[in-house]
Amino acid sequence: MTEPKKISLWGSTGSIGTQTLDVISRFPGRFDVIALTVHQNIQLALEQANQVRPRYVAITGNVKKETWQSRFRDKGVELLWGKEGLLELAGLGEEDLVVNALVGSVGLEATMRAVQTNTNIALANKEVLVMAGEMVTTEMRKRDLALIPIDSEHSALFQCMQGEKSDQVKLVHLTASGGPFLNREKTEFDTITVEEALNHPNWDMGKKVTIDSATLANKGLEVIEARWLFDLNPEHVKVVVHPQSIVHSMVEFVDGSIKAQMGIPDMRIPISYALTYPDRRPEKYSIMNFEKPWQLDFFPPDLDKFRALYLAYEALKMGGTAPAVFNGADELAVQLFLEGRIGFNQIAAIIEEALHKHDVVKDPGLEDILQADQWVKKSIQKEFKD
Repeated sequence: MTEPKKISLWGSTGSIGTQTLDVISRFPGRFDVIALTVHQNIQLALEQANQVRPRYVAITGNVKKETWQSRFRDKGVELLWGKEGLLELAGLGEEDLVVNALVGSVGLEATMRAVQTNTNIALANKEVLVMAGEMVTTEMRKRDLALIPIDSEHSALFQCMQGEKSDQVKLVHLTASGGPFLNREKTEFDTITVEEALNHPNWDMGKKVTIDSATLANKGLEVIEARWLFDLNPEHVKVVVHPQSIVHSMVEFVDGSIKAQMGIPDMRIPISYALTYPDRRPEKYSIMNFEKPWQLDFFPPDLDKFRALYLAYEALKMGGTAPAVFNGADELAVQLFLEGRIGFNQIAAIIEEALHKHDVVKDPGLEDILQADQWVKKSIQKEFKD
């Protein structure tokens, strides 16, 4: 019998993390979850530890150690603490695959540490490639490591490119649902509430990603990610609005052929593919019923109304540390919006101002990228300090 694949799951209590554990539970004996990471939802992590019996759990949030130490120890779990604990876990090199389901810039240093231990990565933490795409992909190719995307759009492109020659790809088309405000007039954006922005029409995601989908900043992050993930020129990465979220993305080849990957919007499908790659395992998730009519619409995004997407292309053109600044500004702006401290329209305005203020480092190292991330966050925090 084949040895189970050893998995380290980062961000286990988030949307992608919990769905990853759901997928793993459907394949008894195929996976061994040796490590989990959690930020604040420690009770859920404890329940997960009881379910999968990991050897390690890294807790990065500000919690009382004495409250949880013995409860995890009773389950045979070694606890690691803070950012240092996450980096220690990332450097162990005991797993076959890291599933990076962290949200935000926190996952970059840990990913680089895992790469240095020659570990394959299944990536849902898009900020890693947004901030340091060239650095991460260069290191992984040098070490012949697999970088398997989990985001539905990048998983779709990844699947469509299997068996194809990269020099025969003309364009990739990232599909966007358009979010909850696709048909809302731009003049009404100032009145958008947090509750409205969190009400995504198709996908069930965490708060940060859901707000990013409402502004289309999420699609901008995906454009930057796709540029590095598939080694494409920026002008070869296009966005097309597809409200039904059935076609997850498309690859257009030089001969005019187009491959599309389709499916019901269910993140467990790309998660399953990432976990079992290069194989596919039989499992019934949500199935499309072709005995009923389907309507598939496609049209270009409105870059004036959804300015965050336009700014992502601008950051990509600027290069260097600019994408890290775009990402960091978006993180802080979304946080401020969720706290009710700024309006919906201010998210893109904050990103734009940060890009204008930033002195771009054109050929950055890891420290330059992390400094740019810290600079933009401190700058915004100072501006909106109570």
